[in-house]
Amino acid sequence: MSNQLLLEDAYIERCNKETEELIAKETHSFLSHPLDYLKKNNKEFLYIESKHFEEIHVDAVSLEADDVFGTYDVMLGLRLQKKFGNALKEELNHNLKGNDAKFDLLFSNEDGLWDLNFALNYVEGFDEALSIGEAYKLIHQFLVKLVEKIK
Repeated sequence: MSNQLLLEDAYIERCNKETEELIAKETHSFLSHPLDYLKKNNKEFLYIESKHFEEIHVDAVSLEADDVFGTYDVMLGLRLQKKFGNALKEELNHNLKGNDAKFDLLFSNEDGLWDLNFALNYVEGFDEALSIGEAYKLIHQFLVKLVEKIK
């Protein structure tokens, strides 16, 4: 599946990290920017909604460059039952590669969602030379495998 097919329906926003205010709504062509756009514009994060994420129990995926660690941080809410917590942790520990690979996983009873944050840098296939669209494709592939394995 090409990146165009995966995210052709995407709703894309660039937002301010501190205030979460909308900077601009972007078109699909924005996805061709190199991933390091986020490091060069480190006061911004991307917010993307797509039917392809909804299919794997995710409403939207945000992506930003972490100023401190120099990683690309992925943030999302995963609509899976609380009982899947241990399996989620096991799979994340198994599938994020590297000694520094970390993730944050917290269940919100309020939303009924798992808040999941992880560094894209530790996902197999990551390369800083990826485009933003390719990075989102990699995130999608990672999440598909994660959800399939748990269910």
